[in-house]
Amino acid sequence: MTHAVQPHDLGILVIDDEPDLRTLYELTLLREGYRVETAGSVADARALLNQGRFSVVITDMRLPDGLGIELLTYLKQAQRPERCVVITAHGSAENAVESLKAGAFDYLTKPVDLKQFRSVIASAVQDTLAAGSAVRTSPAAHPSRVIEHSNAGAIALERLVGESAVMCSVKERILKVSRSMAPVLVRGESGTGKELAARALHANSHRFAGPLVAVNCSAIPDNLLEAEFFGARKGAYTGSTHDRDGFFQAAKGGTLFLDEIGDLPLAMQSKLLRAIQERCVRAIGSNVEEQVDVRIVSATHKDLAEEIAAGRFRQDLFYRLNVIDIFVPPLRERLEDLPVLCDALLRKIALEANCAIPSISEQAISQLSKLPLLGNVRELENLLHRAVALGDGAELDLDEAMHIASPPAVQIQPLNPVSTACTTETSLPDDLQNHLDAEEREILIRALRATGFNRTLAANLLGLSLRQIRYRISRLKIDTPSNRDSPDMS
Repeated sequence: MTHAVQPHDLGILVIDDEPDLRTLYELTLLREGYRVETAGSVADARALLNQGRFSVVITDMRLPDGLGIELLTYLKQAQRPERCVVITAHGSAENAVESLKAGAFDYLTKPVDLKQFRSVIASAVQDTLAAGSAVRTSPAAHPSRVIEHSNAGAIALERLVGESAVMCSVKERILKVSRSMAPVLVRGESGTGKELAARALHANSHRFAGPLVAVNCSAIPDNLLEAEFFGARKGAYTGSTHDRDGFFQAAKGGTLFLDEIGDLPLAMQSKLLRAIQERCVRAIGSNVEEQVDVRIVSATHKDLAEEIAAGRFRQDLFYRLNVIDIFVPPLRERLEDLPVLCDALLRKIALEANCAIPSISEQAISQLSKLPLLGNVRELENLLHRAVALGDGAELDLDEAMHIASPPAVQIQPLNPVSTACTTETSLPDDLQNHLDAEEREILIRALRATGFNRTLAANLLGLSLRQIRYRISRLKIDTPSNRDSPDMS
């Protein structure tokens, strides 16, 4: 009779040169029911690793005869199944980032918080089992939960529609890095599907049962950022009538997705950096910091290297967010995906409109492939929405929809000062602010109409950020069609 492999049977290897800390970690893990082996050096650890396999390896970064990261490299080169958790000195951000890039499952900072320690080790053990044969053989592994995880991950990946080489590469990278706790930066132009990539990362991670909290950093007013991110206590400010959690607390045990991270103001970037480094936050009005257990995934359509050079983004924050990089390609670089993309989008549109799914001809696909599609998949979806709304048959006719949605061909001409009302001293406006507001409103409306009311494209056309154009639209009370009122996808 074979013995099913249980989580604790695999054991945990603890490596630290300080006997007191080794004992503390060992006792903590023994109380949780784990089998524990200890070592005080790289050489001792390698000897134990050569004797057998473990579930998790916990190692201090600095050891008498080398660095803990050497063990991580050894495990990776030998293709060992153990997950490695690295313990770094307080404030040693570079070591933490280096270990994550080298393949560490997670890291802890000294002095180690034992509650966080137990949580990280439990996650690492679970992930080791999920990746190995124990998941398939052990009754304790809850097969229904494994199937649920597998289905959720597969469905999330399917939403990244496309089988081109570049999209297959994106999906493979998502699967490869999803099981780590390392922060991920998803890059790509607006409308490429960065949020879908983030959701696939979460769904394929060991945190899939936890929450995914998505935050659009460009849509939150500056004065509310700290309260929204870290929470606030009752009475912390006028109108604060009860305690409220922030995004970090809401994402506990799951993933915090920071969309349009490049639009975050510098002052808030500094506070976010500390929260990520120290893994603790302090709510407004509180004197106590609380530990947070979240994985950070961020996204941007901006070139953060340029933003750093311009002084608009902190280099140290970029260093922490960009441990793993995923680039989602623009639609023009994967035109072979157009047929399956159109099919998927038309099915979605037909389901929402409760109508039959229209077919799309090869000629129409050819027409689409010749468009710039600067708004990528989002622009394609908007165009197909119009085509379905304007169509009167089973087959889609794109001609009228493309005529309405031809933003690239429309140029916003700068106002000619000679032709304005302010040409002479006698024609000066009575109210300068109202006059300027009227001129600005007219330009914004023209830009929005030219881009089919796509705010991202209109902002790019006028040299504004998404945050700036949203503010102006709100301030000038410009009405936009209801289908543009939802937040821009990423």
